[in-house]
Amino acid sequence: MSEYLQVQNLKKYFQTPKGLLHAVDDVSFQVEQGRTLGVVGESGCGKSTLGRVILHLLDSTGGRIVLNGEDITHANRRRLHTLREEMQMIFQDPFSSLNPRMSVFQLISEPLVIKGGLSKEEIRQRTNEIMATVGIPERMAASYPHELDGGRRQRVGIARALILNPHFIVCDEPVSALDVSIQAQIINLMLDLQEKRGLTYLFITHDLSVVRYLAHDIIVMYLGQIVEQGPAEEIFRAPQHPYTKALLSAIPIPDVHTQQNKILMTGEPSSPVNPKPGCRFCSRCPYAEEKCRQKQTAAEVSAGHSVLCWKAKDL
Repeated sequence: MSEYLQVQNLKKYFQTPKGLLHAVDDVSFQVEQGRTLGVVGESGCGKSTLGRVILHLLDSTGGRIVLNGEDITHANRRRLHTLREEMQMIFQDPFSSLNPRMSVFQLISEPLVIKGGLSKEEIRQRTNEIMATVGIPERMAASYPHELDGGRRQRVGIARALILNPHFIVCDEPVSALDVSIQAQIINLMLDLQEKRGLTYLFITHDLSVVRYLAHDIIVMYLGQIVEQGPAEEIFRAPQHPYTKALLSAIPIPDVHTQQNKILMTGEPSSPVNPKPGCRFCSRCPYAEEKCRQKQTAAEVSAGHSVLCWKAKDL
């Protein structure tokens, strides 16, 4: 498979009264066509900002974004207009991402109307087709978001993302606001769509159980940086970074007779504003040494599996 998305040394800083907030700091990874890259980490680690910068919903501070062989880092407004057909986003909250004054049909067909060049009949036909694809009954075309349950609202969001036939979709915690039974329906729908359409996903989530089911590869973020990345199976089987180990230890075990050994993180998190040199996790890491506070060193555990910790192989 070919590399569909390449992100190289991507940065996004925000100016604050206290200095520069390093929301995304020197992030590099790649996603192969037709595969899913899971982005995990606790709230505030930069996951959503990363997705928005890739889609140019936020301007980058530095680095490169290469989509299907084309450098789109500094794409102008005209090029971005056409790129919207290639890449789309499914937002976290299906209710707040939908215009309450528009019906289901209007919400889903709106991208086609903005694109232009289609007759009303063609728009109606394509909208009905995508509604059927994601499991929205035609009788609900005239309904409004407040009349739908959470699962159907998210299906509307997925339909909006698919209506222009994109190849790359950023999924920003698309099932976190749904109950477990509806989560399973949406996840299976997304897997089915990926198989049929060859979609490439950047799947952002804090739910490790979901990402284990969906993702082929994983990057673990902490305070704007990737602290570990590699194949999903290998990271779940043999995590290397202390932060990754702590995250995985928090996954509930569905067996009351099995003792769960959670790794509790103590200490105050480092500030992402004007961060000091050295490991940003060292204030919470039980293995930290003075060297950790001076610099960060990446280590390659195996082919495609790397970790931002010089002690990882010794832990």
